[in-house]
Amino acid sequence: MSRRKKSHQPHGSANRPRLWGRHAVVAALDNPERKVLRAWATREAAAFMQFPKDVAVTLAESADLGRLVPHDAPHQGVVIEVEPLAEVWIDDLVPQAPESAVLLVLDQVTDPHNVGAILRSAAAFGAIGIVTQDRHSPPESGVIAKAASGALERVPWVRVVNLARALEEIGEAGFWRIGLTGDAATDLNEALGPPRVALVLGAEGPGLRLNTREHCDALARLPISDAVESLNVSNAAAVALYAASSHG
Repeated sequence: MSRRKKSHQPHGSANRPRLWGRHAVVAALDNPERKVLRAWATREAAAFMQFPKDVAVTLAESADLGRLVPHDAPHQGVVIEVEPLAEVWIDDLVPQAPESAVLLVLDQVTDPHNVGAILRSAAAFGAIGIVTQDRHSPPESGVIAKAASGALERVPWVRVVNLARALEEIGEAGFWRIGLTGDAATDLNEALGPPRVALVLGAEGPGLRLNTREHCDALARLPISDAVESLNVSNAAAVALYAASSHG
């Protein structure tokens, strides 16, 4: 897996992302696998945050914290700088998955708000993790952590070099791979079957790439009304996760 190049950005970088917002920060502080490097907080927020003793906490006014994060980001009085979580490998996740399990695979979903929302839904419906292609997915960031509302710390996120090869490994581990696409003839409920299922979703607009579709066992669509052409990918993921988790 390729390492990300260091970048010097005023709001953090891929190597030292900044997280903000109380849900995201509390989840990071509660995660023993997360290394916190620095912290900034208002006096009010610092009073109830359980910062590690070895982390220097800088007290700051709310306006000062606003300069540490992207414009208008809802920091809620607390910002931390962290190390990215340790890499998770597909061999760590799928071979020993429970007999009944749901996995999400994202094909070039690059919007961090969508990825964060998908992580949140994955946590809500008990998915064992998400898989993305490293070059075509966003790095850890405060935007993802805020949208995920703590799920970034709880849901394993596997980044792979070759998504097609990863889908082969997922299939070899006994997962029934369903690609979600609006042009499929089959509804998702009809495509569901084996208790281990991998839901494969593509980016809005382009959808699933041909090579990704060819590495699915079935293609299915969500039974939405004609009133809308499609759902946002994060909404589609939530609906699909509900269907898969309640099937059978």
